[in-house]
Amino acid sequence: MAHVSLYRRFRPDSFDKMVRQEHVVRVLENQIKQGAVGHAYLFCGPRGTGKTSVARIFARAVNCERPKGASPCGKCAACKAIADGSLDVVEIDAASNNGVNEMRDLREKVQYPPVTGKYKVYIIDEVHMLTDSAYNALLKTLEEPPSHAIFILATTEPHKIPATILSRCMRLDFKLIPAEDLEAHLKSILKEIGKEYETEAVAAIARAGAGSDRDMLSIAETCIAFSDKLTYEAVCAALGTADFDTTAKLAFAMLCADMPTALFVTENLLAEGKSVGVLMRDLLELLRQIAVAKTCANAEKLLALPKELFCKIKEIADESDGRAIMRASEILSKTESELRFASSPRIALETAIMRISMPQAEYDIDALLVRVSALEKRLSELPMPLPSFPVEGMGEALPQQTRQDTKRSNETQFVTFDCAAEEEPVWDTPFEPEFSEHGNVDDQNLSASPKDKETFATPIAPAEEMTAETAFGKFIRTLRKTSKNGVLFTMCSDLSASFEGKLLVLSTESETIFRSLSREEHKKIMADTFQAIGVFDFEVRLVSSKKKEDADALSELKKNFSDYPIELK
Repeated sequence: MAHVSLYRRFRPDSFDKMVRQEHVVRVLENQIKQGAVGHAYLFCGPRGTGKTSVARIFARAVNCERPKGASPCGKCAACKAIADGSLDVVEIDAASNNGVNEMRDLREKVQYPPVTGKYKVYIIDEVHMLTDSAYNALLKTLEEPPSHAIFILATTEPHKIPATILSRCMRLDFKLIPAEDLEAHLKSILKEIGKEYETEAVAAIARAGAGSDRDMLSIAETCIAFSDKLTYEAVCAALGTADFDTTAKLAFAMLCADMPTALFVTENLLAEGKSVGVLMRDLLELLRQIAVAKTCANAEKLLALPKELFCKIKEIADESDGRAIMRASEILSKTESELRFASSPRIALETAIMRISMPQAEYDIDALLVRVSALEKRLSELPMPLPSFPVEGMGEALPQQTRQDTKRSNETQFVTFDCAAEEEPVWDTPFEPEFSEHGNVDDQNLSASPKDKETFATPIAPAEEMTAETAFGKFIRTLRKTSKNGVLFTMCSDLSASFEGKLLVLSTESETIFRSLSREEHKKIMADTFQAIGVFDFEVRLVSSKKKEDADALSELKKNFSDYPIELK
């Protein structure tokens, strides 16, 4: 006996064997029971969800002599005749019979009464492929058909059907089938054919089916032929997906901003012959799993993966930032939709991976949020807190730090941290700390008077006594301590400062940063912070690279020739 595909062999022949679509089945069953069958139906929905199967069951049910409830019995003369190919049920493929002549022929033949049953049923599949003239030829017959005729139109694209046709049909929308229902259906089939399987393998096939029962069974047939037992590894190999460990390594490198590793792994995967499109889909699926593992309490149940694979995904999720996962998914999704227009898909993929792995190279808000999250994580891993603290106890903390700078003040002794410079301590003291032969601060030199042991704060000096660099440095340190807005701190760190008289000018070449800092809530925070350090007049400017070079050159001239008045004309 010739082999029959799974989706043909296990096609449902009664309403109770349908996988989901209860809302459609209920309407049709009630109409059959009440004897109120319509003359025209439109079945629309995704492929493989049961449109043609329901149409065939309905055609047999309306002609069945002894229906079981509302389903055909399959034993009466009418059911057997339809199963053997009766003229009472006519299936037309509109994709290959889409001309006006075919519809005219249908209009003539519909007048003939049924041979064995009560109704003559016309099933027109892919009806959206008909031409305009074919629609016009069908329209009048569809509006006023003979009493013995029933039309069932099936399509995956109802928006392409003219409104005049839609208004004359009872529309029933088929939905995608949930994964758990696909799994249950596939398990029942595997048990019937005597095939051993792993639960994770069945779940993987159901996910690959993407809501389509027919697609799932086609994939399952390929996987069944791959090995004696249906395992998760066999399913992945049969579907041609990339190796999980390698893909996981690539995803982790992207989320951790490790571009060299990400590009190296990508090169190896593509060198093995993996398709760019397949690799893109594998990455998106893995990022989805990482997002589920990071956010859902019952992630292990939702993902239905082998335990060792779930543990790896969970580990990546715990080490990754949620914003980085979301940003990577958005970039890859956008790139996947652009691949069809790309002359070099590989370059498009590698560019997307570089964008994900280098958030510091972008000025959009998502990239800034990722950078802020990474900075906060680094700060949380420091061995001691960032806020200012008394001088006493510095002997225990400072040997682990590097001395960055020594400044002098005539009023107050204090120690602060410069957050814009890798969180290294900045000394502002009236004395020079002495260093031992090993490069550590000599604890004995830190013995101070009671005045020295107070909790120190940033001194306030008049704006005219400060250079632009000093004022901007104090502003950044104060902003880091007082404001919880990490995005604002990151954007301000990229500004350059200069004085024009008493006006402190903050310049940026990024239009995105300029627009963001011009918002009222950001301007207010910056103004309060500048007032705290004694600067009362400031302005944020957007400058081009050429203007910035001219301003730097002018500043250098004024510095080198301070005895001469210099003006830019």
